[in-house]
Amino acid sequence: MQVTELSAEGLKRQFKIVVPAGDVTSKVEERLAELARTASMPGFRPGKVPVGLLKKQYGQALFGEAVEAAVNTSTAKAIEDRGLKPALQPRVDLKQLEEGKDVEFEVVIEVLPEIGKLDFSGVELERLKAEVPAKDVDEAIERISKANREQKPVDPPRPAQKGDAIKLDFVGSVDGVEFPGGAAEDYVLELGSGSFIPGFEDQLLGAEVGKTVDVKVTFPADYGNAELAGKDAVFKCTIKEVREFVDKPADDELAKKHNFENLEAMRTAVSDRIGQDYQQVSRTMIKRQLLDKLADSHKFDVPEGLVEGEFNAIWERVEEARKAGQEVGDDEEKMKKEYREIAERRVRLGLLLADVGRSNAIDVTPEELNQAVMREAMRYPGQERQVLEFYSKNAELKERLRAPIFEEKTVDFILELAKVTEKTVTPEELFKAAREAEEAEEGGDKAKE
Repeated sequence: MQVTELSAEGLKRQFKIVVPAGDVTSKVEERLAELARTASMPGFRPGKVPVGLLKKQYGQALFGEAVEAAVNTSTAKAIEDRGLKPALQPRVDLKQLEEGKDVEFEVVIEVLPEIGKLDFSGVELERLKAEVPAKDVDEAIERISKANREQKPVDPPRPAQKGDAIKLDFVGSVDGVEFPGGAAEDYVLELGSGSFIPGFEDQLLGAEVGKTVDVKVTFPADYGNAELAGKDAVFKCTIKEVREFVDKPADDELAKKHNFENLEAMRTAVSDRIGQDYQQVSRTMIKRQLLDKLADSHKFDVPEGLVEGEFNAIWERVEEARKAGQEVGDDEEKMKKEYREIAERRVRLGLLLADVGRSNAIDVTPEELNQAVMREAMRYPGQERQVLEFYSKNAELKERLRAPIFEEKTVDFILELAKVTEKTVTPEELFKAAREAEEAEEGGDKAKE
């Protein structure tokens, strides 16, 4: 094998490789010999077919196999001998391919950049920290209590009012003709919930048990059933019961109903959950700070092929949004320039984080990967088993969960080395800062996911 370096510009390397014809021929002859030991053809016993006949039958295919193997092997050796780290699959351009002659081809390789030793001790970041106010816990407990409220018939009887629930039978008709799906018995409707056609619930205010009310409404023009959309209808409603809601007190009994030992334990759990939400917002903000600083302070060439792949993925989403009728902008050339810059930034950060992870033996354990699969399964209540089976049968998809875990662990590693100061803020200040940071990112032509 003869390797000649044609060019070395930036991260691109181009070589000319010549594989002697004899090497390819010997591989073909080896394969023919293997076939001859077991091959069978009409008129010949297995293993007795003449090699010449086999060559005539399979020679061209075997030559193709031999060339492919020679190209792959010689390319891999050229890369290994020079200690190159390809960023993408090498591009091969065959220049001479003819039986009996040397195989000549050119290889273009984009290599990973040398990032060098990184020092994060000088990176200064601010982490916003919000304590959970007691009033937020009180409001959350109140919502839990309200969600567990009970209904009871009003006593003494009175007309229905907003906030009540009424049990009723109803039959709907258009132009005096009943329509499918327009009738129900013992239906319980909360007045003021807005769950029915606009105007329906308002006409039941003041209704009394045992009486009939004709509710006149107009179906919205965009109603799901085209046969009813925009049409006037009358619902004959018979009121069977008027109920009022009775709130459940926030006490130990309510807590036990939700599997807590007592109310205090439930308050603690609620506070912790709210606190985790605050921490996640804070985490997202400090990670954005970190990535911005890394992108600004680490400039190095990135493989064009990786940038092109990332840009194509972004632009594909832009095209999908455009086809869906969304407003994506008019100046296509300007947009492409901006999105290509975004693609380059993402690739640079991805390479930097990957280098930090490799250099510091950061890895994703099987347990962490399994936990990620479980989290995915929990996103589909009632279908957890199917999701778990799906991932167990698709190792490649399961591996895709590795990248975000690796990134988070690497970010945590860098945060441990950086200078991080904490600033205590109110929850309102935390969420305001998060909104402003997100708006600034969008205003800075960042990708809108």
